[in-house]
Amino acid sequence: MNPTDPPKTKMSKVLMTSAIASSIGSFLFGFDTAVISGANASIQDVFSLDESQLGYTAASALVGALVGAALIGKPCEKYGRIKVLFLLAALYLVSALGCAFNWDIWSLVSFRFIGGLAVGGASVVSPMYITEITPPRQRGVLVAVSQLNIVLGILAAYVSNYVIISIMGSATDGVAWRWMFGMEALPAALFLFSAFIIPESPRWLAHKKRHDEARKTLLKLGYQDPDKELRTIEESFASNQGRKESLLQKRYMKPLLLVCMLAVFNQLDGINVVLYYAPKIFELAGFSTEDAFKQSMTLGLVNLIFTLVGMALIDRIGRKLLLLVGSVTFIASHALAAWVFLSGDTSWLAVLAAGGVAASHAYSQGAVIWVCINELLPNAVRAVGSATACFVLWFMCILVSTAFPPLIAMFNGYVFVFFAAMMMLQFILIWIFLPETKRKSLEQIEADM
Repeated sequence: MNPTDPPKTKMSKVLMTSAIASSIGSFLFGFDTAVISGANASIQDVFSLDESQLGYTAASALVGALVGAALIGKPCEKYGRIKVLFLLAALYLVSALGCAFNWDIWSLVSFRFIGGLAVGGASVVSPMYITEITPPRQRGVLVAVSQLNIVLGILAAYVSNYVIISIMGSATDGVAWRWMFGMEALPAALFLFSAFIIPESPRWLAHKKRHDEARKTLLKLGYQDPDKELRTIEESFASNQGRKESLLQKRYMKPLLLVCMLAVFNQLDGINVVLYYAPKIFELAGFSTEDAFKQSMTLGLVNLIFTLVGMALIDRIGRKLLLLVGSVTFIASHALAAWVFLSGDTSWLAVLAAGGVAASHAYSQGAVIWVCINELLPNAVRAVGSATACFVLWFMCILVSTAFPPLIAMFNGYVFVFFAAMMMLQFILIWIFLPETKRKSLEQIEADM
């Protein structure tokens, strides 16, 4: 054991409960993003939409996520993490019920936008809250619970949609698709309740000079020496006294550029192209429509399995090595995908290529992104900085997702050559610039940066 490593401690029940409860926001993130897939055909039929109108309806949640991520930072810093989590839970609940009981297409779009606001906010606040409450040795795996819950939320939406269709029959009868949206109200209500029972972030409490509350919270969370931890946190904030807490300062440029770099590569690794367009990709690669949907369902399972692999490794081998190894497997997977398209091969290699992309993202970028964003940013600007990085991530998500269909039509398999090149660039930049943050306290990381 390295003498600088933090001591092993048993995870407290309060810490575990708080991490799981706050990550329900990430579960709803995944559920809300995926539930639309089962309702698209019904929405188009019920409201007589053309393809572009259907696209706008589906994209309304992504636009909401972009806005939510951009706006959540300052309220989170002013009012605290718990109050904002409560607000996000309320938005999820309003969105679920509103989509279920909508009265026209514009009301549906509006409620989807409200759900998107919650998705964007949760992508910032849930992993940030877990980062701030967790001791260094357990931080990687607990923050990665957010990514696991996103994956579980996606799977839950697919299963829920399937069960509803199995019970009610065709979704175009005006009832089944409403139930699909309405099912989200159950986890949203649970999320709303959980916001009442978990403690506020001790780092936010310390920032607001509520030191006694911060020390008691650290003790409940299982910190072995809460007084020492609190002193370290206070020293971190004291070093910024007298300075304007603006993100756009020279001293914050390095961590800000690093987290934005990770956010950009999180989408340039091609994961959402594979997940959103899996059936289309398999059809273009030569599979029948029925086989394409069968093969795309395997990607959800691959995503789940390798997310668990990433969680098992992140606190053992570190964040940087996971990203470097992931870059290599990304390159191989995209190169294989390019070969499948350019050669016209219609074999199982297309499934292997898509599965390789999903697996590479799950154990590397997917597991690391939420951890590193919140570890690298200093205490004083973590909320605003995390919101900025998530805004960049959602902007890139919209850009890549909307650009892929015309690009694959024009350039065929060369699109995957582009993704492979981006992963080569990621490998180089991560190797040169990204510090390893494994088992370091947030304040130690800040001092090192």
